[in-house]
Amino acid sequence: MRARDVMSRPVISVDTATTVREATTVLTEHGFAAVPVVDERDHVVGIFSESDALRADTAGDRRLPVTSAMTAPVEVVAPTAEVETVAERMLALRLRCVPVVEDGLLVGVVSRRDLLRALVRDDDVIKANLCRLLDDYAGSRRHWTVAVTGGEVLVSGEFADHAERSVVAALARTVAGVSAVELVPAPLSIGWDD
Repeated sequence: MRARDVMSRPVISVDTATTVREATTVLTEHGFAAVPVVDERDHVVGIFSESDALRADTAGDRRLPVTSAMTAPVEVVAPTAEVETVAERMLALRLRCVPVVEDGLLVGVVSRRDLLRALVRDDDVIKANLCRLLDDYAGSRRHWTVAVTGGEVLVSGEFADHAERSVVAALARTVAGVSAVELVPAPLSIGWDD
């Protein structure tokens, strides 16, 4: 699994002109442990954490720019970074979150909570999420059963046509944790005359 599979997006950030007070408000309103600080080109220049906010408040620096209180340089990862590597770096450096950067631009954030969510992406969660999507799509006329083993999804039942099979397969592939999708039509029932 890669950083892009678990990262939060769209990402909320603050810019270098933001005050410490405004950045602290962003943290508290969104329940974040930290928020990336970006320049005018959306390049990450630092990170502003709860600890930074508390230090700035204690020093009476709430009206200063966030750049005066942020942590820099900041640790960043690519979207293709392995989740295990990201987790190891976060633990080793005691980071609450890591910005995800592609071609120099901020595209997401991996937090400890994101990593924990990835740990509980077991088959039951995948099945529940897929069933919810299928119910939204088909409503009361859903004629499929779903089985998930090791992230591999098996959807069986009656499909109206090839287009519906394609939609169901596409919906299944959007669920986090799905590694493969197989669609199986319901067996034909044969009636016997006496």
